[in-house]
Amino acid sequence: MMQNVKINPYQFLVLVIFFTIGTGILIVPSVLATEAKQDAWIAAIIGMGIGLLVIWLFTTIALWFPHLTYIQINEKIFGKWIGKAVSVLFVSMAALYTASLLYYSSTFITTNMMPNTPPIALNILMMGIVVMGVRLGLETIARSAEIFIVVFFILFLILVVFISPEIKFENLQPIFETGTKTLVQSSIYFVTSSSLNAIVLLMIFPSLINKMKQAKKSFLIGNLIGGIFIFIFTFLSISVVGADDTARQIYPGYELAKRINVGDFLQRIEELMGFLWFIALYFKTILYFYASVLGIAQILNLQDYRPLTLPLGMIAVILSLVIYPNVVYQKEIEQSTEIFISISIGLFLPLLLVIVYAFRRNKLKKNPDPESP
Repeated sequence: MMQNVKINPYQFLVLVIFFTIGTGILIVPSVLATEAKQDAWIAAIIGMGIGLLVIWLFTTIALWFPHLTYIQINEKIFGKWIGKAVSVLFVSMAALYTASLLYYSSTFITTNMMPNTPPIALNILMMGIVVMGVRLGLETIARSAEIFIVVFFILFLILVVFISPEIKFENLQPIFETGTKTLVQSSIYFVTSSSLNAIVLLMIFPSLINKMKQAKKSFLIGNLIGGIFIFIFTFLSISVVGADDTARQIYPGYELAKRINVGDFLQRIEELMGFLWFIALYFKTILYFYASVLGIAQILNLQDYRPLTLPLGMIAVILSLVIYPNVVYQKEIEQSTEIFISISIGLFLPLLLVIVYAFRRNKLKKNPDPESP
């Protein structure tokens, strides 16, 4: 099962950052502004705090059996058949969100850059490089992430520096107008996209990391850094574009880049924002896909996951074409059905795992996990 593959804590930190950011820098500000209005940036801070608690829960569960993946932990705690049933739900979520991100990428391109390009062509191209990355293995994915994180930071700094003169602090007033209850409720989408869905990273953490003691810190710090990125984009969207316009925009982060104008010379550099988003989106997609193919391989007790990559990639492309009939439907589903799925798989099932483990702890300690999964 390619279990000799190992990455270091820094590489895992980078992967967590990219996964946490994912679709957040373009989409989350709009969702937060819809309910929290000008207090969306406060909702982002609340979401960061809740998200760190969720990640702490994940790390606690994973470190019970540090040499096992999440699929193997399910079978060990729930038993073989119930564990496999729970794992099927987990893998289904990862596969569904892989297709969902393919839809996001093609919709963004056809909406803003290449309106005459068929979405299927874009989805096949995107899925092709995702399949290629997964077939090359986790180490290759992690090393490429180390390179792209530098590019990401540079592009991010360029955007922040050039858009800063456009900030209007009056767009943030009045502060705390929406109330605590609304702020917490609006932060739920932030938590689901950045933290609850990070349960797929338990297919890597800590069993495929060479220094387990540092891996927990990498998970928490990576999620925090990714959350800070989304917070900054949310703050900039509200303070530059305004709460109402941010809520109306499908991609407020892209609109933010359009506002850059330095001396009537440096302007219209929103493609930088698009590239910034595609870097994070690619790594989030590849981590979902990696979790789904490795999870299916472990459920079926296969020795190698790579033969599954091509057929599952084809299924993901087909699913991406039918999952959402239009952008309006997609936005409604992601704020209702997908939140329910993420909370069920990313919170309720782990909490159920904790409860069952509490009752079976003594029995499980008599049969400790092996040195390797």
